[in-house]
Amino acid sequence: MSLPVSFRPVARMELDEATAWYKKQKAGLEFDFLQEVQQTLSCISHTPTRFAPVRGEVRRALLRRFPYAIHFVPEPQKVVVLAVFHVRRDPRQIESRG
Repeated sequence: MSLPVSFRPVARMELDEATAWYKKQKAGLEFDFLQEVQQTLSCISHTPTRFAPVRGEVRRALLRRFPYAIHFVPEPQKVVVLAVFHVRRDPRQIESRG
């Protein structure tokens, strides 16, 4: 059974910004990025506990091809995405989102 995935507004904004950036880099690259995000979200929704905690209940799933991580919290009825975060950014920026 998979859990529904919901995004915090700031995480949705980060996803939109990253998608727009990849679109500017090369035609069609944004679709590759979104496909990988969707595949990762599918893994998260099916087995959220397979991803190691990084801080408290917050877990992180790394994308394979793109330098992004999805930070999320598994709840009993859903998965809440806190951040779609470039791995070179300072992770302390998302500490208050838990």
